Amino acid sequence: MTQQRDDGRRTTSVVLCGVGGQGTILASKLIATAAMDRHIPVKTAETIGMAQRGGSVFSHLRMGVGVATPQVARGTADLLLAFEPAEALRQLGYLAPDGVLVVSSRPVVPVSASTGGPAYDLDAIMGALRARVEPLRLHVVDGTLAMEQLGSTKVLNVVLLGVAARTGALGLTPDDMAQALRQRLPQRLWDLNLRALAWG
Repeated sequence: MTQQRDDGRRTTSVVLCGVGGQGTILASKLIATAAMDRHIPVKTAETIGMAQRGGSVFSHLRMGVGVATPQVARGTADLLLAFEPAEALRQLGYLAPDGVLVVSSRPVVPVSASTGGPAYDLDAIMGALRARVEPLRLHVVDGTLAMEQLGSTKVLNVVLLGVAARTGALGLTPDDMAQALRQRLPQRLWDLNLRALAWG
């Protein structure tokens, strides 16, 4: 659960989830970079074995004084940052009762759904998320609209980071994230990603 850091700031636990190809791991690295720039201790752990395009990917990240492990216990995440609705539902057990969910409404339908496997029911998935997360703690991002307006399919991760920063649940500001972007990304990508960070 959220704890007070020695410097008066929170110890923050974050779970990021999505599918391979959505930039989940990069988003985790950007958060870690922003935390280190502010001299906040941070630990991360990613699942990369299933990171092929379409496979489930998730990262755990904890930051603050005294953090000894990146592993987030179930029911303790301050923020669940979900790039895909079904993955949000799959990882929802990690979210604390007072935690915040930021989720893209853009589905990534698994191949199995079109080859005889279980159907992908977006309405049912979003309904389940709304039933289990308090309205004020649920932030649904129209990922399709964001990518259309920004002119790129590769910036959803940064859009969600911007929303998460503005909720306050991340414990880092949009300016912190902008600085991390400039450090981690080539200069030719700065303009697009900074616009993505500010989108919405």
